[in-house]
Amino acid sequence: MATLIIGLFIFLGIHSFRIVSESGYKATLRRLGEGRFKGGYSLLSLIGLVLVVYGYGWARAGQGVLYRPFAGAAHLALVLVPISFVLAAAAYAPAGHIKTTVRHPMVLGVAVWAFAHLLANGGTADVVLFGALFAWAVVDYLNALGRGGPVLTGRPSAKGDGAAIVAGLLVSAAFLGGLHRWLVGVSPLA
Repeated sequence: MATLIIGLFIFLGIHSFRIVSESGYKATLRRLGEGRFKGGYSLLSLIGLVLVVYGYGWARAGQGVLYRPFAGAAHLALVLVPISFVLAAAAYAPAGHIKTTVRHPMVLGVAVWAFAHLLANGGTADVVLFGALFAWAVVDYLNALGRGGPVLTGRPSAKGDGAAIVAGLLVSAAFLGGLHRWLVGVSPLA
């Protein structure tokens, strides 16, 4: 469990820079320059992610049970996860109604994805991983909304929404079709 927690600390810590100090974020970006900042950010993110993946795998092997999901929780997760993938895809698609309405679709997608996994899984490692990601995503989303920033201008593109929906549903189908079992060792349909 320690590896998972250290990985989460590194991964979520680097992704919380703007939450903790917007002025510190901007000062560091100016001091290092965009290239060095992004390089260091990416390296720390990758280290954290690798520790999270391995730590979660190790922690799952001996995890206890904190709660039993309610009847139907897994079915609800099967509805929420595709929504989270559509939101994540909207972050990279041309600006459509989804992106302009939500404003930060990737972060909201992470919150929905983590919440869905909390509904369907009650093991200690599951709650640590998905609970941390859910809490971070909610705080980051609210913080990002509070920072304001530019609202996307121009007319939302139906093509952007269509691309996000198609991409999100294709990724969902891949996970249901065996990718989740291959990556995590558990089928969401089981």
